[in-house]
Order: sequence, then C-alpha cells, then structure tokens
Amino acid sequence: MKKKKQKTPWKRRAALTGACLLASLQIVTVSAPLRAVAESGSVILATTEGKRQMEFLDRGVTAVKTDNGVFVSWRLLGTDPASISFHVYRDGVRLNDTAITSSTNLLDPEGTTESRYTVTPIWSGKERQPSGPASVWGQAYRDVPLQKPAGGINPDGSAYTYSANDASVGDLDGDGKYELIVKWDPSNSKDNSQDGTTGPVYMDAYKQDGSFLWRISLGRNIRAGAHYTQFIVYDLDGDGKAELAFKTADGTIDGAGKVIGDPNADYRNSAGRILSGPEFLTVFEGATGKELVTIPYNPPRGNVSDWGDGYGNRVDRFLAGIAYLDGKHPSLIMARGYYTRTVITAYNWREGQLSEVWTFDSSTPGLSGYAGQGNHNLSVADVDSDGKDEIIYGACAIDNNGQGLYTTGLGHGDAMHLGDLDPGRPGMELFQVHESKTAAYGLEFRDADTGETIWGLFTGKDTGRGMSADIHPGYPGEEVWASGGYGLFSASGVKISSTQPNSINFGIWWDGDLQRELLDHNWNATTATGVGKIEKWDYVNNLPVTLLSADGTLSNNHTKGTPSLQADLFGDWREEVIWRTADSTALRIYTTTDVTGYRLPTLMHDPVYRLGIAWQNVAYNQPPHTSYYLGEGMNPPPSPAVFVAD
Repeated sequence: MKKKKQKTPWKRRAALTGACLLASLQIVTVSAPLRAVAESGSVILATTEGKRQMEFLDRGVTAVKTDNGVFVSWRLLGTDPASISFHVYRDGVRLNDTAITSSTNLLDPEGTTESRYTVTPIWSGKERQPSGPASVWGQAYRDVPLQKPAGGINPDGSAYTYSANDASVGDLDGDGKYELIVKWDPSNSKDNSQDGTTGPVYMDAYKQDGSFLWRISLGRNIRAGAHYTQFIVYDLDGDGKAELAFKTADGTIDGAGKVIGDPNADYRNSAGRILSGPEFLTVFEGATGKELVTIPYNPPRGNVSDWGDGYGNRVDRFLAGIAYLDGKHPSLIMARGYYTRTVITAYNWREGQLSEVWTFDSSTPGLSGYAGQGNHNLSVADVDSDGKDEIIYGACAIDNNGQGLYTTGLGHGDAMHLGDLDPGRPGMELFQVHESKTAAYGLEFRDADTGETIWGLFTGKDTGRGMSADIHPGYPGEEVWASGGYGLFSASGVKISSTQPNSINFGIWWDGDLQRELLDHNWNATTATGVGKIEKWDYVNNLPVTLLSADGTLSNNHTKGTPSLQADLFGDWREEVIWRTADSTALRIYTTTDVTGYRLPTLMHDPVYRLGIAWQNVAYNQPPHTSYYLGEGMNPPPSPAVFVAD
C-alpha cells in the first residue's frame, strides 16, 4: 500500500498592500548551489542530478491597460530560489515601497498605454538583472498577424480555402520567449472515416509580434485531418532551441525550400486516401524550418487490413507526444492505431542523431490485451513515481521502458484527464470516458499507476465527452462530468448535483481564485462555427456565468470547440488562450487582468503540464493538467525538479 499524503490545506491570505495584492505561498527552498543567469535574472541548479531538462524562459512581463490602471504580471520560474522577491518599475521609477515577496502581479493605478514596465528579481539582498521593458497592451488581447495561404483547386475541380487550426509553442531561437507554430487546414480536410481528396497541410512559425519565420508544406501525400497530422514542438536535444517533428512523405517541402523525397510522386487513390508509398519521420530545425533528418516512419503502415479495416480508416490514426523516459531528457513518442492494433515507438534526438529507443506493439505475443484500448489522445506523466514517464494511451499504460504497465480492457474513448485529481489519495488519478456500449463503465475514475477503478458509472452507450476540473470549492479535488447528463461528481464519486455544466470541452485557470474556469464556445449550428468564451460555474445556482466572450474569433474542430492553444504563455501562473480571428488573418491571444492573491511557479516548468502543452494539438485536443493538485484547499506545490538548458 502506498502511504497516504499528509494534507495541510493552503489557506488563502489576500492582503491588499498599496497597489499589490499579495499571496501567502512561499516556494519550497532550493537546497542545491545556485548560479546566476544574467539574461533572465533567474538561477539554475549547479547540479542536474534527479532533475529534468526544461526550456529557459525569461520573466514574461506582461502589462495590460484596464479601466482601473495597468495590470502587470510576470513569471516566477521553477528554478527561482524560495527567498526571491521583486521590484517593479514603471518608466524607471520603482512602484513598490518594499520588495514584493508573495505575488507576481499588481495593479498600477497610474499606468497608461504609454508606460513601460520592468521587473527586477532580488535574492541574497541584491537586485539582479532586470527584465526587458514591456509595453502596455491597449486591451486584454493582442493579435499576431498571420500570412494566410492561398486556396487551391482539387483534381476534381473543387476549390478549397484555408483556416488557422491547432497551434503549439516552443522557444525556437533560444531567447526565452515562445514562438507560435500554426497548422493550416484546408476547408476540405477529412475525418479518416470519410473519402475525398484534400488540399495540403501547411505549418507556419511566427514570433509573437507577428514576424514570419518559415512555412513547411506537408505536400500532396499527407492527407489533411485531425488524425493525420500530429506535430510536436519541443527542445529535444537540450541545446536551448526547440525542434519540430512530424510524419512526412514524398513531396514535403521544408522551411528552406528543400523537397523531401520524390517531388513528383502522387500516391492518392481514387478515394483520396494515401495507402501506398513511403512514409517518413522528419525532425526540423525550429529556427529555420529546415530538415535536420528524415528516416522511415515507424510504426510503418504494413498491410492496411492489419489495423482493423480494409479501406484505410484505422491504419492512419496517429498520436504523438514527449516523454522523459530516462527521467532527465525528453524523448519523442510517435504512435499508430488504437481501435485494434496499437504500436508506439520512442526516439531520441541527440547530437544530430535520431535513434530508436523501443517499440511497443500490441500484436506481440502476450500483449493482445493492449489492442483496442487507445484513445483519440494520450497523456504522459510519471505515474509510478520512479522519476521516469509513462505513456497513458487511453485504457492502457506503457511503462518508460516500453513494456506494458497495465490495461483495463474498457476500450477506446474520446477524452481523458490525468493529474492529481484527488489530493486525498496517493499518486495521480485519471478520469476517462468510453465509447463501448458494453463497457463496464462509460465513465470511470481510476488509479493512474495501477489502472484500478476507484469508481465508475455504467452508461450503456457511447459516452463521447468528459471533463475534469475543480469548479466547486465544497468538495476536495476536481469535479468530473460527462456527456449524457449524468450529473456532477466529486473526485470520490459523490454525486453533487444532477445539474452539470453544458461545457464539456476545456478548462482554464483564469480569474484570481484557485478554481478552474470553463473554456468553450458559443456554437452556431446554422453556420457550423463557434465563438470562443470563458465561463465561471456558479455552484450555488448551478449555472454558468460568462467572464469572457471572444467576439471576432472562431473556435476549431467543429463542435469540440477547442482553441488554437491554451497555455501559460507569459505573465503569472494563470493561462492564456489563443483563438483564430474569424477571417484567419491573425491569432488572438487573450490574457487575464484579474489580480490574484496566489503565487505559483510558471505552469510551463511543471513536468506534466508542459508535456500537456506538447500533446494538446494531437487528434482530439484535451486541456493540460498539473502534476500536483491545483485547486481550492491545495497544498503548496513542490519545487519543480528541473534544470534549464543553457
């Protein structure tokens, strides 16, 4: 038996001091020796023993004009010492009388849109390198201009246009700021179950000011659709700059204009599917988009019928992610299949070499129980507390060494959530919904380490969506709910209410408290479009309260209502959200302007959350979770065991 966690609830102390709302959390002391990093005014550990390589980030200072002044926020880094405090300057004049010790945001009543803000960290009694100056946004969002591709004509004469779809982030040039990587989908993209030729998919990279970096064309031999084009952005080799990796084919054109393979090859059959010809895996340089290495794609296609049908639906179901299989460095995870056969391959990109680490194949003797257990998404975390990551593939889990960890036999599902969902139990938990009408549970809450069901509910039908988030402060842990109207449940399985949120898509940490808000869209069935929104669940009256209506934007992926990306991109620990503008000429980034009384390290230095951002765009997008419980009554989180790449 695992030892139960000792709970010491983190009680809120919100004290307004001048213009600063201060919080009570003190970051756990970093005991290892420290050395300065001048550019960020942060520190990194002199030893990397037992720690994960993470990306270097600057302070991410953000300033936004509000009705009451200028809201300013900045990052607390995972490598910062516990004693760190801050001074905030407007146009060179310090705003705070005493060092800010317990918050990473403030409201400056005298600030204007012409002001410039810098933040200086302090430790050991000394001011360190200040951040770069931050100009003030005129409103709580800013647009990143895009270069929209021209439409095209299919071989049958039909026309298609382009819309900005899923996005990811990575520091492509090593300056401590995230760049945006955007996937362009043609209007004729297809689900795998549908026949039809599609236009090519494009990948673009932009700096946050809209500077265009490069474009990659996947070419005619990669079909467009949510299940075909899984792209991963991450610093794979620890050089401080992110790479890009995804499946390619003959005719893919890299960001420098080089064609991969045969530029004249066309493997599209009469149904518009690509079921022959070579398949590749390519790693691209993030700064330029140029090809670094291309190898045959593993898992290979083989016989189409081996994957569950003969017409090409299930053979082309792909997933991807990042996992720290050795506990220190990231490995690339590429996968194929989940309805029947499941194959997962892990790769390392080290010193210019791409090498295979292991391959897991459910067709291997003794592993048949893992067939048919995959989701339209995956998650990655160290669920068995050995310091190394496992791949949670839906109703089954693969250990860091490529061996099966467990399989529940409950079958395929469309949605799942992994994290410390119930702080009263040891380890992590997983909430998942299932598609099978005969599955013992249509929705289930399980131990992420053992696969043991903690509680579940038989539904007798395809339970297509499920959500987990702390939206009710009266119950410990996260609440869960699913499509079908079964009600709102606590983490321990107590039915709180028969009324549940209509929103079952995404959650976001947005306002000043520790609960999570609902991230969704207002769907228009006539136009088949949705406008982004954020809601607060009123747990007293059991109804949603709108906090943000993102007029002028559109959501992605039909009724799933997903944003281009949700992540802690800059500022304090709360999350930003990106939707495309209605005409796809820009990505619109929204940030909160609510002052908060809590101080947390950037979520991007939490290992489970950061990997959740890496896989968020994969197939059926899911929201990220943290490795620790982040919600009402939480304990102070542990100091992230990370080191940053120089």
